[in-house]
Amino acid sequence: MTEKFTLRDKAAVRWTALVLLAFAMFCSYIFMDILSPIKDLMQSTRGWDSTAFGTMQGSETFLNVFIFFLIFAGIILDKMGVRFTALLSGAVMLVGATINWYAVTETFMGSGLETWFNNNLNYIPGFDELGISPFYKGMPASAKFAAVGFMIFGCGVEMAGITVSRGIVKWFKGREMALAMGSEMALARLGVATCMIFSPVFAKLGGDIDVSRSVAFGVILLMIALIMFIVYFFLDKKLDTQTGEAEEKDDPFQVKDLGKILSSSGFWLVALLCVLYYSAIFPFQKYAVNMLQCNLSFTAVDPNSFWASNSTTIIQYLIMLVVAGTAFASNFTKKSFQYLLLSISIIGLVIFCYMGYMRQSAETIFAVFPLLAVGITPILGKYVDTKGKAASMLMIGSILLIVCHLTFAFILPMFQGNQIGGVLLAYVTILVLGASFSLVPASLWPSVPKLVDQKVIGSAYALIFWIQNIGLWLFPLLIGKILDKTNPQVVSDLKQGIITAEEAAISYDYTAPLIMLACLGVAALILGIVLKRVDKKKGLGLELPNIKS
Repeated sequence: MTEKFTLRDKAAVRWTALVLLAFAMFCSYIFMDILSPIKDLMQSTRGWDSTAFGTMQGSETFLNVFIFFLIFAGIILDKMGVRFTALLSGAVMLVGATINWYAVTETFMGSGLETWFNNNLNYIPGFDELGISPFYKGMPASAKFAAVGFMIFGCGVEMAGITVSRGIVKWFKGREMALAMGSEMALARLGVATCMIFSPVFAKLGGDIDVSRSVAFGVILLMIALIMFIVYFFLDKKLDTQTGEAEEKDDPFQVKDLGKILSSSGFWLVALLCVLYYSAIFPFQKYAVNMLQCNLSFTAVDPNSFWASNSTTIIQYLIMLVVAGTAFASNFTKKSFQYLLLSISIIGLVIFCYMGYMRQSAETIFAVFPLLAVGITPILGKYVDTKGKAASMLMIGSILLIVCHLTFAFILPMFQGNQIGGVLLAYVTILVLGASFSLVPASLWPSVPKLVDQKVIGSAYALIFWIQNIGLWLFPLLIGKILDKTNPQVVSDLKQGIITAEEAAISYDYTAPLIMLACLGVAALILGIVLKRVDKKKGLGLELPNIKS
């Protein structure tokens, strides 16, 4: 009896499913960091100091961690299936983002709602005693309300993350799964560059600063993300019609199944590696632009010049898409054409970096972060699919992580005042950091199906994301507090009116937070070594290829 031919056996269809999921995550990644490149404007226009900014950014994962929403999300995914959970996550993201947008609008300022938030949520019984409250006395009302919206958005985006991972396993298991997961994350991470380039543009549009315009841009994109999930819903349903699979399982999820996951030492090592790795990257992204503003010397560009125009922004973004597209496509073409695409990509990257330098903008410099990753992630994913070595790749990624954060901490400040040298060093370090990050989706996420039973993959991803979310809640908060604690002169001068909020926002010394992030890389490297030894001893198969010959 021949095996039935289904939609997932058609490369074009399964990659279409991937594009739908990846584009939805692309939109969510934009919103996740929509305020990151305008941290200085949040301080000068809304009174958010580093502690308020870090507390608000960390709130994204609060409900996931402390109300265990991600665990429930995993159970929902295992019981209700990919389609239902995808639509639910898209709707939840949109609701939270809309609240977040309203919190930073001019309409909110001076409203009765602002008064209520000023007078309430200054003490949360239990959470305050444990030091984990998402609010604190004196926190700006707009930051409090924005935190509420960001919590809801965070529930949706993390639910979407585990759903997309599960969806990729569904469509690509036994095929090019590492390549698919790496490609999905590469496209999604272009959202970081998109956010860095366009968020400041919308905030400063027409010379009138309004940070809510940037957030509104993100909200519109989340509407598009929901549409992508709706289209995926029908495609996935057609697949299940062909295969006869049911979204609700005949053998439904049971709480005791969590024991199967938690009893795996390999699972715990992968989960801890994940939290260390992601905690050294995502929280850093939220402060990276401000870190560059504090460590590089920028010269104001003539507002009437070509480099200050919005047309330049669009041109630079189009060049970025060319760089990403040609670098990615070069992995799937014949060698003669591959060299042409790589040449175009490299030339485009040089032009992109030159434009970032000429614009004298920290946001456009950090926008280069995902570009090298887009080109090499398919290579890494293909290598893991055909050759294996996933645990080894995680170790290499950890080493690169350490080197990059220490470079930002100690070497970059030495170039302050040297415009060309400082920007060049920043570009190279940011590119390498982005490349190191690409090792995670290509090697870590495809390893999870090797560690747990097929039935509980959704719950396994949920547990990993929950553990990861602990770091994503804690470290933005820690970075903000450490910045204020290690820069007492800046904080004092701002309170006394010696310097303005605009001057304070670009006067921080980031050495201490960066050392902390480098230490996370050291811990990840140690765990990577342990994971490789455990894999060799227990035969988990992490070093083996995904595609069986």
